[in-house]
Amino acid sequence: MARGPFAGVLAPVLTPFNADLSVDSARFVGFAKDLLGHGCSALVPFGTTSEATSLSLDERLELLTALREAEVPGHKLLPGVGLPNLPETVRLTRAAVNHGCGGVLLPPPFFYKNVSDAGLYDFVRELIQRVGDDRLRLYLYHIPGQAGIGWSPALVERLFTDFPETVVGLKDSGGDWSYTRDLLHKHPGFSVFVGNEHYLRDALELRGAGTITASANVNPHLLNRLYECWGRSGGDELNEAVIAYRKALEAFPTIAGAKAVVARRTGHPGWTRVRPPLTSLPAEQANALLQKLNALEAFTAGAGRALGGR
Repeated sequence: MARGPFAGVLAPVLTPFNADLSVDSARFVGFAKDLLGHGCSALVPFGTTSEATSLSLDERLELLTALREAEVPGHKLLPGVGLPNLPETVRLTRAAVNHGCGGVLLPPPFFYKNVSDAGLYDFVRELIQRVGDDRLRLYLYHIPGQAGIGWSPALVERLFTDFPETVVGLKDSGGDWSYTRDLLHKHPGFSVFVGNEHYLRDALELRGAGTITASANVNPHLLNRLYECWGRSGGDELNEAVIAYRKALEAFPTIAGAKAVVARRTGHPGWTRVRPPLTSLPAEQANALLQKLNALEAFTAGAGRALGGR
C-alpha cells in the first residue's frame, strides 16, 4: 500500500492570467474546484504545468491562501514548492503545512548543475529541520529534463530511510520507465506517481500511487476511470483511450495546448494566456488540437467521457 496520503489522479493546476498578466485568482480557484468535481482526487498547484517558475513566491502564497479561504480541502492539496533557494522553499513549505496541505512536491533546487547527492541531501535535511513540523509530508519531484538534475535512486533510498515519516513519495517525470519500476520494486511502501499516463497502468500493476499529469486538467474523468477500473473488464480499452488522448495533447506545447482546450470548453478566451517566455498556441494549432480531441470522442465514448462543456 502507498505510504503517503495521496493516491489517484492529481492535476498540476493550470494558472489563468488577466490581460495584464496578473494571476486571475478567482478563475484559478473555480477551476480547481471544477477539477475536484470531475475526477481528480487531489490537486498540485504550482506544478510544471501551472507555470510555477513564472510565478513569484508572493503569488504562490496568495493563491494557496485563496484556495483555503474558498474551502478547498487542505488534505487535497499537494502544492509544488520548487524554488532555487532554501529560504523561500522553507517559507512556502511552512505556509503549506500551516494551511493543512496533505504534502508538498519538491523538485531539486535548479540552476546549479552537477550538484552532488550529498548537496541535495543537505538541502532536504535543512528544509525538514527548518520547517520543524511533524505534519510535513514531502514528495520528491524527479524531472531532470527541466531541472537539469534529478533524485538518484541511491539518494531516494537514503532520504526515505533517514526520514521515513516525512519523505513519503515521488513524482517521476523522468521518462525512464526502468527508474519508476525499480523504485516500485525496491520500496513498496513509497508512494510513486507517474508523470505520464503512458506508464499509469504498468505502475498500478506494481502498486503505484497514481499519476500527476498535465492531461488531468482536460481529461480527469477518463483518467480516474482508468485508475479505478484498470484491472477489470474494459481496462484495455480505457488504457488505449487515455494514451490516445495524451498523444494528441503532447503533439503540441503542453501548457499552451491544455490552456487552449480549457479556453474553448469554458468559452473564456483569456485562458489561452501564458506568461512570457512561453507563448500561446497559434489559432491554427489550437484548432488542429481540438479537432484531434473531438475525433477521439467516439473512441472514448465506451470507456468514459472526458471533461467537457465547462
